[in-house]
Amino acid sequence: MFEQVSTSENGELVINVGPQHPATHGVLHLLITLNGETVTKLEPNLGYIHRSIEKMCESLSYRQFIYTTSRMDYLSSHINNHACALTVESALQIEIPERAEYIRVIMSELTRMASHQLWWGAMAMDLGALSPFFYAFRERESINDIMEETCGARLTMNYFVPGGVMYDLHPNFVAKVKEFIVFFKSKIDEYDELLTGNIIFQNRMKNIGIISKEDAISYGCTGPTARGSGVSCDIRKIYPYSIYQKLDFDEVIEHGCDSFSRYQVRMKEMRQSLKIIEQLIDNIPKGEFQAKTKAVLKLPKGEFYTRVETARGELGVYIVSEGGTSPYRIKFRSPGFSNLSALEHMVKGHKIGDLVAIMGTLDLVIPDIDR
Repeated sequence: MFEQVSTSENGELVINVGPQHPATHGVLHLLITLNGETVTKLEPNLGYIHRSIEKMCESLSYRQFIYTTSRMDYLSSHINNHACALTVESALQIEIPERAEYIRVIMSELTRMASHQLWWGAMAMDLGALSPFFYAFRERESINDIMEETCGARLTMNYFVPGGVMYDLHPNFVAKVKEFIVFFKSKIDEYDELLTGNIIFQNRMKNIGIISKEDAISYGCTGPTARGSGVSCDIRKIYPYSIYQKLDFDEVIEHGCDSFSRYQVRMKEMRQSLKIIEQLIDNIPKGEFQAKTKAVLKLPKGEFYTRVETARGELGVYIVSEGGTSPYRIKFRSPGFSNLSALEHMVKGHKIGDLVAIMGTLDLVIPDIDR
């Protein structure tokens, strides 16, 4: 898995990690300089899964381009689609039915929980604990089953459309979500028993990968990576969209600035997502699930920008329109790219074994970085 590239005059060793390496969770290549086992330099090498998604979007219609973003951060596909739909809707001044808003937020928070569950299982496995991976996928399967019944898919759902959602909820949706809430409330406590309180796990995480609040802001970190360093940056709170301003939930912020703080943020965010869903699931209003829109959408000439909070942080969608049926230019500001930029700062001076723990707390999804 580690391949020596060269040895410098002062005895430092330069090695490759990836692009095919289990700890990189995708085709990420890291060029690492070591002094003994201590990391002195780290260079991410990107592009192995680059698909020119932004350029592809410029040849697609405003209905079609949304679903390319499901293939970026594929663990936040609903939320990515939400960002694109909001951008189109704000440009066209489309009013969204209240029922659709409730459905969108419930789906987005289920997506956030499913993403964090996969992260928790993979994070534990990276550090040598195999059992949490199976526990996490057990709960995640329940969410995937709910998604599949309504959306017809389990990963890239393609469910949000300009004006609302593609079709109404499955008749079993509400009952199954309520069952899942009861089921998961006991299981998340089990997560803490199994891993969070484990002294070996804590020793691998505490005071490792420290990044100060100021440095997190300087690197452009967002999401749990930044909130683990005390940065208030939850878009749902500071720039609320959809119906988030009506909901009672907390922005989870930790101040330890280390890997364990970033871990704690995600664990607590799952509880907050449960809290959001509980407020909505019994109060989904009746009515239309999609606003009436034209078959072919043309955005007015201008520039439009929207941002949302994905499972990994802030996703921004920037569209330049010339008044046609597809974007003249499009740009996605994905959270993974900025968070990865801080990896060298976090890992420098630590042992090579700590790199896996630090990378795990960034929750990298490589297609989100390689657009």
